[in-house]
Amino acid sequence: MAGIYVHIPFCRKRCSYCDFHFSTTFSNYREDLITAINREIELRKIEINESIETIYFGGGTPSLLTEEELSSILETIRQSFDFNKEVEITLEVNPEDVNLETATYWKNLGVNRISIGLQSFKESDLKWMNRAHDIEQGFKAVQQLQKQGFKNISVDLIYGLPGLTILEWEHHLKQVISLNIKHISAYCLTVEKQTALNHFVKTGKLKTPNEDSQSEQFNLMLRFLKQNGFFQYEISNFAKSGFESKHNSSYWQNKPYLGVGPSAHSFDGKTRRWNVSNNTNYYKNVGKNDSWFEMEVLSENDQWNELFLTGLRTIWGVSKSKLNELGTLTDSEQKNKNLLIEKGELLETETALLLTERGRLKADGIAASFFRV
Repeated sequence: MAGIYVHIPFCRKRCSYCDFHFSTTFSNYREDLITAINREIELRKIEINESIETIYFGGGTPSLLTEEELSSILETIRQSFDFNKEVEITLEVNPEDVNLETATYWKNLGVNRISIGLQSFKESDLKWMNRAHDIEQGFKAVQQLQKQGFKNISVDLIYGLPGLTILEWEHHLKQVISLNIKHISAYCLTVEKQTALNHFVKTGKLKTPNEDSQSEQFNLMLRFLKQNGFFQYEISNFAKSGFESKHNSSYWQNKPYLGVGPSAHSFDGKTRRWNVSNNTNYYKNVGKNDSWFEMEVLSENDQWNELFLTGLRTIWGVSKSKLNELGTLTDSEQKNKNLLIEKGELLETETALLLTERGRLKADGIAASFFRV
């Protein structure tokens, strides 16, 4: 399985919690950047020798792409790679960008999965987040997409928000269920350094909830979504049967993918490559020199750590066969494994190591306990 990630670094507004690479001032080089993305795709087509099964437009805000821009990128991909007939093409969108015209051309261009950033059903949250939509726009956007025939729609939500009560969080989940959504990505709020949210917290304008409150909201979500027919296939991702994200699943299962666009990352199992997080440097140098990307070869320890970091987040767990390719567990690692099993946080099957529901609350910490340096 091979996937392509396309990073579109355009945003209408700067969300207060976001530290992804993007720009709100891009009109004077917009055409140059799209041209550079297409150039990178053509340059790197030799890196994938199998059919493409997933394409994911992330950002930034890919829904700001015009029909011509999106068509251009997709056509370049089609001309450069072989396609699987069942290719999954995901577009991240914001509610304010959804209307009859955009939904129609997304559909006509082959987009068959939409990931829409609703984030919250509380107006005061949307305001301090500096989101460009309100609750009503969120509802209408989903309904418009469904009306145009999109069946595979994912909604993004954030929990652990300042002032968010357990009852309000339950209300948010009920609102999503009422929309007949097939996939939910729910993330606990993290306060990143280079964000407005970090300033709000430091100055006392906002106060984030404690870990107990976040855990309570996480556990409520597990129970509620399970009762409503969703299964948790990754720590932050829930789907109705058959609606898991194929693209993101490939990340967590350590499968190769190609990332194009400024700040995009690529992975082939043994090396990582990432493009510069600077739009100007990117579009001026793609195809001219190597200043627009960096690369590292992963050591065996790095590969081992990657398997635990990603695998333990999923229902598939850490593949024993892949671990055996890198070596067996040491005595101390065996003791750590057995202790986690005794505590009810880890399960061992014939083929994998995986976390229990209790263990998923400590996923990062448990993964780190197996890291090799």
